[in-house]
This record gives sequence, structure tokens and C-alpha cells, in this order.
Amino acid sequence: MTPDPIFFRDLAYVFIAAVVGGTSAYLLRQPLILGYVLGGILISPLTPGPSISDVHSFELFAEIGVILLMFSIGIEFSLNDLLRVRWVALLGGPLGIFLSILLSVGVGHAMGWNVIKSVVIGAVVSVASTMVLARLLLDSGDLRAKHGRVMIGITLVEDLAVVVLTVLLPALGAFEPGRLAAIGKALWLAVLILVPFSYLAAKAIPPLLTRIAKTQNAELFLLVSLSLGIGTAAVTQMAGLSLALGAFLAGLIISGSEYGHETLARLLSLRDAFVALFFVTIGILIDPRVVWSNLPLLGLMLGLILVGKFAIWTLVVRLFRYAWGTALLVGAGLTQIGEFSFVLVQVAKSAGHVGEDVYNATLAASLLSIILNAPLVRYAPRWIASLHFRMGRGAVPVQGGVQEEHAGHVVVCGFGRMGSTVGLALDHFRIPYTVIERDPDLVRQLRRRGISCVYGDASQTELLHAAGARHAALAIVALPVIHEASLTLRRLRALNETLPVLVRAHGFREAEDLKDVGATEIILPEVEGAHTLIRHAFQALKVPKSSILAYLKSAQGFRASGTQD
Repeated sequence: MTPDPIFFRDLAYVFIAAVVGGTSAYLLRQPLILGYVLGGILISPLTPGPSISDVHSFELFAEIGVILLMFSIGIEFSLNDLLRVRWVALLGGPLGIFLSILLSVGVGHAMGWNVIKSVVIGAVVSVASTMVLARLLLDSGDLRAKHGRVMIGITLVEDLAVVVLTVLLPALGAFEPGRLAAIGKALWLAVLILVPFSYLAAKAIPPLLTRIAKTQNAELFLLVSLSLGIGTAAVTQMAGLSLALGAFLAGLIISGSEYGHETLARLLSLRDAFVALFFVTIGILIDPRVVWSNLPLLGLMLGLILVGKFAIWTLVVRLFRYAWGTALLVGAGLTQIGEFSFVLVQVAKSAGHVGEDVYNATLAASLLSIILNAPLVRYAPRWIASLHFRMGRGAVPVQGGVQEEHAGHVVVCGFGRMGSTVGLALDHFRIPYTVIERDPDLVRQLRRRGISCVYGDASQTELLHAAGARHAALAIVALPVIHEASLTLRRLRALNETLPVLVRAHGFREAEDLKDVGATEIILPEVEGAHTLIRHAFQALKVPKSSILAYLKSAQGFRASGTQD
């Protein structure tokens, strides 16, 4: 099979555009996704300069980005998170869509549009992008805040509503009974497939992950995780639902197991690469000339998205008795449209209900709404806090991790012979601690004893964060492999520069390396053991204690703490 040089040239263009755009956004202190989208515009066939030749191939890659992001979001969430917002999502979601369509019909009547065009535009602007919103909430750290949970719950219901809208839109003006039957059939098929599948997955996946975890093979664990996420997404697509919804459900199933944090840590780098590719692809689809040729229509669509949806979602969330601060944050976060709006406008265009003007205006409105929505999501909490609204940003404990109020605990990385001995001492003095350990049997034993424990590789930033390293009083790295210990120390220092970190080493060269990385104190078990033997041996020989201590202090590798006995 001969490799296609054009494809690999295009792939290089895409990632170079992501690097250039992302770096520019970072230097300007803007969300990275804005840079990715603008980078995509630069390499679009619709703009001057270097361009890719086959957009469709990269649209397929972008779908993988959607799957990986929603899979990871599902892992970070839990079923309890969604149940807390079930009413505002299940009832408020459809209500918000209906009000958005109603508002569009009113505006369309004033502008002289026909009813069908008004309904299509209302449906297009009513559904926000779960992909974009999840990325922005991740960047701002608000994914698990109250308003973050409400927004994700609403957008997931909107994803389901897209299934109904794609069936209804072609039938506008002629609602045949067959259309309603098609909707019912599609939803019933989805239930028939997803309910037994979800039950079997919930029963089968945790034991499967346990078996894979026991191998302690990182590559195999990653492959199994990817298979679960992509496989579930494929099942939901076959059921007539979205890939994003299936990937999210797979993540929810894994989040209920002991291995959620480890799965997430393994996926992060791969996810971020494909997510960047997704947003570059959005930029590639934009034709800047459309902005100039359809300015009035584009302006009205942006008004419906930014002003209309803000007012609608703020009032809907407030209707479900959430605080004004939370309602305003949700309203601000949902003022954008994305990938499912593309699907709906394409369906309506194929049915002959709208022309190229609405189609291209939708693409442009998507880009502009994302650009404007990004700073809203980032800065709205600060603005609302300055108005003294009650925001409802209570901390949500990470499953298997520690809560904010337990700041001041000890993080123990590795719970082998040395780590477990330290744990016994911490138990004796009733000092709270959290263990990061990759032996699944040991993790289960610790949790049965009521000890806070996170499963996985301690060198992963996500796991250190879940263990509360940012707010800890002390970290103890008792890992047997020096490479893992060094990497863990680097990640700890990135999270907390002032955190005291005690690290185990096997020799003087390792100790020097760990000292350079930032260890507060380095313990050499062999040296400590030798010093103890020397001390006890010379005490038995009646050598004065002061002479023994003087010798040990002068010995290479000796530390003052070694004299305490």
C-alpha cells in the first residue's frame, strides 16, 4: 500500500495550524479553541494561502475528537452528578428549545420570513455544542461546579432532541402520520438497544477492568479503554442517536468503577490532540466571504444566539429554583451553536426548506458565537461574583479522591512495604492521608478499611490532582522505580511549588537527580539501614555515643534526620 503524500501534507498543515493558532491564543490569554478555529480558517480551501485538499477525511478525524472528549467528560462526571440536575435537564431542556423556536418565529414574522424558514433557524440556534461547552468548562475548571453540571445535562438532552428534530424538519409543512411513526420507531429502537446494553456494560465492564488492571500493563489498559468508549459510541449511532451521547454513557459506566482516574489519565494526551483537530476542522469549513454577503441574516442569528438564548436559558433555569447566579452562568454558557446545528441546517437544506444563505450563515454564526462565548464562560463567574450573586459553586468531591475541606492531609504515592509502614504511623497519629496505588487488589483492601485511595499511576497529573496534592501538607513518594519517582516529583512540583516532598531513592546518583528535580528531602533506605547497623554495633562495643554521631555526620550521604533515634 503506497502512502498518499497529499494526505500527510494536509495532516501536517492541520497540526501546524493547531500549534500556531493555539500558541497565539495562549500568548493572548484566550481559550485555545479560538486559536484552533482561526488556524483552521488559515488553511481552509476557501481562504488564500496553503490549504488542505480533502476536508472530508479530517471531518472523520474530528468525530474521533468528539468521542474522546465526551468519553472523558463521562468519566469525570458521575451518575449522581447528573441525577442532581435531572429535572432542569429533562424538562427545562425541551422547554428551552421550544422557546428558542418560538422566539425565532416571532423575529421571522417581523422580518418577513416564511414560517418554515423561521422554524428551521429557531431549531438551528436552539442547540448548543456539548463539545465546545465541555472544552471551555474543562479549561475554566467549572465542569463539576453546579452551573457546569446543569449546562452539560441540558446539552445532553439537546443531543437527544436533535434526533427528533432531524426527523421533523424535512416534514415541515406536511406533517404526515408516517413522520410521527418514524420518530416513535427511532426512539423505541434506541430504548431496545441502549437499556440492555447499559445494564450489561455496567455489570461486565468493572470486572473486565479489574482483570486488565491486574496485569499492570499501561498499553493494554489504554487499548481496552478506547475500545469501550468507541464501541459504545458506535452502538448508540446504530440506535439512531449521536456518537457523543454513546461516548458519554461509556464514560459514566467507567466513572462508577475504581479505575476512572487511571483511564482518564491515559486518555488525556490523545484526547487533546484529536480535540484540537476537531476545532481546526470547524475553522476549515468557514467561508469568510459569507460573512460579508449575508450580514443582515448573520446579525439576526447572532442576536437570537447571544441575546435570545441568554434570556431564555436564564429564565428556564431560574424557573427550576436555581439561584440567580447559577441561572445567569448557565444562560451565558449556552450562547453558542456547534456541530449539531450543522446537522440540522444540512437536513433542512436537503429538504429544500432553506438555501445556501442560511446554511453558510449558520457556519459563520457558529464560529462567531464560539469566539464570543469563550470569554463569557471564562469571565462570567467573576462578573457575576462582583454583582454579589449567589453562584452555587460548591466543591464536588472527586470519586476516590479527597475534598477541599480535607486540605492539610498527606499524599502517599506507592503503598508497598515502605508506603504501608508510613501509613501505619499516620493511622496511629490519626493524620488524614490519601494513597495513590496501581495494585487493584491493594486499592480495594484500602477502601474496605476506609482509607482514601486513588487507583493508578502516581506520575499522572490528573491522579495527583484527584488525591488533593494541590492542598496537601506533605507528599511522600515511595515508588520503587526511580523514573516514576522523578516524574511524580516533577508533576507534584507543577501542582504545588511549596509542598514538602519526601522521596525514596536507591543510591547517591539517584538522590542527586531527585534533588535537582526539587525533592525536599531524600531517604536512602540502604544508607539508613547501614547507619543504624553502625550505630548499634558501636554502641554494643561501648564506643561513646558522641563519637558515633560525629562519625555518622561526617559520612557521605548522612542527613541530620538520621541521628534521631
